[in-house]
Amino acid sequence: MERDQLVVFDGVCNLCNGTVQFIIKRDRKKKFSFTAYQSSAGQAILSQHGFPATDQSTVVYVKNEVLFFKSKAILEILKDLGCFWNLFYILIIIPPFARDFIYGIIAKNRYRVFGMRESCMVPTSEVMDRFLL
Repeated sequence: MERDQLVVFDGVCNLCNGTVQFIIKRDRKKKFSFTAYQSSAGQAILSQHGFPATDQSTVVYVKNEVLFFKSKAILEILKDLGCFWNLFYILIIIPPFARDFIYGIIAKNRYRVFGMRESCMVPTSEVMDRFLL
């Protein structure tokens, strides 16, 4: 069961979980759905798109069957959040190698800086319908 705007995230990463909470709080139209890399749905979707499900170093944004990774995924998500968040899309003018270099530094150090959970987050009943498990 794939959705049109799906965020695949590292379910044990505190930064990633915080990002999901950030999106949920600001997604008034409830356009976004979510799944963790570690879930069977996440594994199946990534496999279906030919993405190595073992590579959990990037957020993956699946939008209308197109996959976005790293900084491009974040910028696309912000654009799709609407309101003034889409103003951050101007950062697309920064060359991808520069944006992804910074993204890579953050991704590489995310557990050390932000910590990690023992298991994937369990969605609350209010948002459970937006998660693929």
